[in-house]
Amino acid sequence: MKKLLFLFTSICLLSTCFAFSSKPKPAYYQITVYHFKNDAQIKNVDAYLQAAYIPALHRAGVSKVGVFKPLANDTAADKRLYVFIPLKSINQVDQIDVSIWKDAQFLTDGADYINASFDKTNFVRKEAIVLKAFDKMLDFAVPNLTGTAAEKIYELRSYEGPTEKMYRKKVSMFNDGGEVALFIRLNFNAVFYGTVIAGSRMPNLMYMTSFNSQADRDAHWSVFKVDPEWKKLSAMPEYLNTVSKSDIILMHATNYSEL
Repeated sequence: MKKLLFLFTSICLLSTCFAFSSKPKPAYYQITVYHFKNDAQIKNVDAYLQAAYIPALHRAGVSKVGVFKPLANDTAADKRLYVFIPLKSINQVDQIDVSIWKDAQFLTDGADYINASFDKTNFVRKEAIVLKAFDKMLDFAVPNLTGTAAEKIYELRSYEGPTEKMYRKKVSMFNDGGEVALFIRLNFNAVFYGTVIAGSRMPNLMYMTSFNSQADRDAHWSVFKVDPEWKKLSAMPEYLNTVSKSDIILMHATNYSEL
């Protein structure tokens, strides 16, 4: 009897451990932002990313790297380029950086960029943002779009919170409140949702949606704004005043982007 009880208890413990270990874990993302002063710098970084950096990421185990340029680049003094890197764990942030700088092929393919002189730099500055995926979308998705590359719109949104507590309420609005589900129902083709765990703007969340065209994007938001579920959700007292600053960046994917 004692042996049977011991066996039963062991099986239960193993089952519990397996259940915990098999629970899906959230992905992590890194967004690298390049800032440029002119088109020559953009051209240099485009060549580097396409020929050296993204292939090196592939060899390091990363796939589906997204590269995007804001529509405002043509007239902006601060021209930018966004690189979206999906990660399986937070440890990959360091592991990938170490890996590619030991990659002989990368060092050869990226020589022009890597060996730039101090007075002919490839960018004004770089910044990195590290994010953890939301509970209701634990990994990124390749959008299902039908527009041409020149027409497709990728919309990156950033919502800063006035306090840590109120910021967490906004995150809860997406997860528990049902905002992510609302975006799914209205077919916003989200690429990712994430809470910023390291970056220059915090507390902060970011997410990216995608559309076949600018007109398609505008039509989706027009429907969203009048949706009864959104009106009800946005009027709930616990979600009021949870965003102190929002940024909306409309972008096109580059011709070598994998998203």
